[in-house]
Amino acid sequence: MHPIRRRHFLSNFTATAAGLWVPGAFAEALTRTPSQTEGPFYPVDLPLDTDNDLILVNDGLTPAVGEVTHLSGRVLDLKGQPIRNALVEIWQVDHHGVYLHRGSARHAERDSNFQGFGRFLTGSSGEYYFRTIKPVAYPGRTPHIHFAVKMKGREKWTTQCYIKGEEQNERDGVLRGIRDARQRASVIVDFAPLKNSTAGELAARFDLIMGFTPEA
Repeated sequence: MHPIRRRHFLSNFTATAAGLWVPGAFAEALTRTPSQTEGPFYPVDLPLDTDNDLILVNDGLTPAVGEVTHLSGRVLDLKGQPIRNALVEIWQVDHHGVYLHRGSARHAERDSNFQGFGRFLTGSSGEYYFRTIKPVAYPGRTPHIHFAVKMKGREKWTTQCYIKGEEQNERDGVLRGIRDARQRASVIVDFAPLKNSTAGELAARFDLIMGFTPEA
């Protein structure tokens, strides 16, 4: 995708997703998203490109291998109010099961066209958006995407999201470590075919419910 068209597409997709938020839609008590381990593979050396499109690196023309997924959601407090200026970060393995981290197994086989890490700063709607690939498994773990949320005056908060219907979920120790059934269900999301996509792209939505309410 041409860089200018790429930026235009990402901007439009984010604006469309943000428009889905309706004030008061979460008036009932929300389920707090459980925090989970950051894991050992948060990038030691951040890539030069840290935008929200992990499919293309900088202005490269060759996309990463994998099932393209449009991953979006909102960062909300316990009352359902959007949190703006929250820096959302994601990182995950490539199609071969290799992290950007140089300590990842088979690092030499990593897909150099996959960014592996991205950032998005939420606006007034609390919305975030990434274009990435559907996560794949690697030895010892079910497919997942790592999330970190950074907010001024608060410690970094991390969690992970998983694929609904994935058989390996039942055997994953990190996921099973979430004892509360509602919280465990809240991090398992549907990676569904994107409507009207002719390229077999997917869409997934994962809202991040922070464990606090706004200060008076």
